[in-house]
Amino acid sequence: MITKSMTTLLALAASAGVALAKDVKIGFVTTLTTPAGVIGKDMQDAVNLAVEHIGGKMGDLDVKILFEDDGFKPETGKQVTDKLVKQDDVDFVTGYIWSHVLLASRKSVIDAGKFLISSNAGPSPIAGKLCHENFFSTSWQNDQTPMAMGEVLNQQGVKSIYVMAPNYAAGKNMVAGVERTFKGDIKGKDFTKWGKDAQLDFSAELAKAKASGAEGIFVFYPGKAGGAFIKQYQQAGLQSVMPLYSVFTVDSISLPKFQAASMEGVLGSRMTQFWAPDLDTPQNKKFVSAFKAKYGKYPSFYAAQSYDTIFLIKSAVEAVNGDLSDMDGMRAAMKSANFPSVRGKFTYGNNHMPIQNFYLREVVKDGDGNWTTKIVSTVYENHQDSYAGECPLK
Repeated sequence: MITKSMTTLLALAASAGVALAKDVKIGFVTTLTTPAGVIGKDMQDAVNLAVEHIGGKMGDLDVKILFEDDGFKPETGKQVTDKLVKQDDVDFVTGYIWSHVLLASRKSVIDAGKFLISSNAGPSPIAGKLCHENFFSTSWQNDQTPMAMGEVLNQQGVKSIYVMAPNYAAGKNMVAGVERTFKGDIKGKDFTKWGKDAQLDFSAELAKAKASGAEGIFVFYPGKAGGAFIKQYQQAGLQSVMPLYSVFTVDSISLPKFQAASMEGVLGSRMTQFWAPDLDTPQNKKFVSAFKAKYGKYPSFYAAQSYDTIFLIKSAVEAVNGDLSDMDGMRAAMKSANFPSVRGKFTYGNNHMPIQNFYLREVVKDGDGNWTTKIVSTVYENHQDSYAGECPLK
């Protein structure tokens, strides 16, 4: 259906010799192969659900999603990003699980004059000195979630911890985040090999952690590494000796596997995050119930952020009545964050990172006996990342 506003735009474009877009092309880069592909599939499912919920339309324009697989490698991520902006000429490039992939791909999108929207990765340089007017996030800056965990550790009176994380940009940000807020002692620290051949044997590091005398252990291990770590942590008998505090390790992707393996020690464990399936907002209720009905499982935070991405883009496209050449208008619309988000109302900082709440979550059984997470308390309200001051944008 052609609206009155669209007819006016078409007439103006015709008189100026300009062809208006017939569709919105969105390139979505994620990991669809390797063991980490389970995360990318959750994001892909959420994007497809969001497109279904908007009827495949943004205003009068059809929505076209082009999924690309980064293979868990920065060089591959950059290659597929280059393809999206140069060959496919997409209007928006989004997705990106991994910080090192996003950092490798950033320049290709920005130099092409496209909008870049991170649905997950939040490396500190992009929040700070490398911020850009055409970059937005629908997730968080990497440090924020572990900063919230540091506050939880203080509240619980923990005096010392041992820290473990993979050796790449996000791992370093996670450690920096917990160190920024935790007031106790860091008894030891290990950065383990990451990438396609990521380290999955943590026996040596767990022995060091136990010998350190730390009261607890803090880890960041997403994907397959998280499952391997939890299993070895329990096999080492550390549950009763060193309580586990984690971020991005126990989630809706890993919990069904932990439950199937009867890893009861995960129940009651706590982590921090900006979102949970039980977050009481209208958009989240709609998203979670529809995702469970369509895919037979709880969505992850990766999925929640990807779902939000589509609605953010929709708000931008509709604000300019489908005139995708109006970059200023779309940018202003996105900066206003005036779209239905699963997290509820939030604002953007000057660096286009969300200013939002962070919650303490606990692993519980739902009414059907499935393992999931629930919100226990609010750790931060309207929290802004630590790098916004380094961003020259106003």
